[in-house]
Amino acid sequence: MKISYTAKNYNISDKFKEVLERKLNKLEKYFDEDVVVKVNCIEQAKTDKLELTINSRGMFFRSEVTSDNMYNNIDLALPKIEKQIIKQGSKYKSKLKKDAFLTNELMFLENFEPEEMKASPKLVKVKKFELDPLTVEDAENYMEALDHNFYIFLNAETGMVNVIYKRNDKNYGLIEVNY
Repeated sequence: MKISYTAKNYNISDKFKEVLERKLNKLEKYFDEDVVVKVNCIEQAKTDKLELTINSRGMFFRSEVTSDNMYNNIDLALPKIEKQIIKQGSKYKSKLKKDAFLTNELMFLENFEPEEMKASPKLVKVKKFELDPLTVEDAENYMEALDHNFYIFLNAETGMVNVIYKRNDKNYGLIEVNY
């Protein structure tokens, strides 16, 4: 397991690394040796945010949690990762360790509802539309008028496909798509 750390306004101590690595190693039950884990620790306004991203053989799992303590974040993030692994287990069966699900032993989840995990969302609708050139401000107004969380448009200024979206902090984000 290869673990890389980045931090913003947070000092990652050796003890934190040791605790996190010890707990992350429990996930080796599911993965082969080629696992890459990216750990991002951010301190903002007296809260600590931990972002964990796990990549292995084309699989992608991600968890982002916030609390008042980075050590608590470890215990919040890892069950989310394990839930994703189990939920997508049948989809990634050939990429996970062969004996990953031989036992029902879970590493981080306490309440496990197998029926809930088996049901995975399916694509039920396809929508097609023309992209009209708009300014970012016009796209924001369209998104608000439609009461959507995002809006896809052709940026009149750059000629690129953009997505404007509502962020959790009530502000907006803009994604510029290069193709």
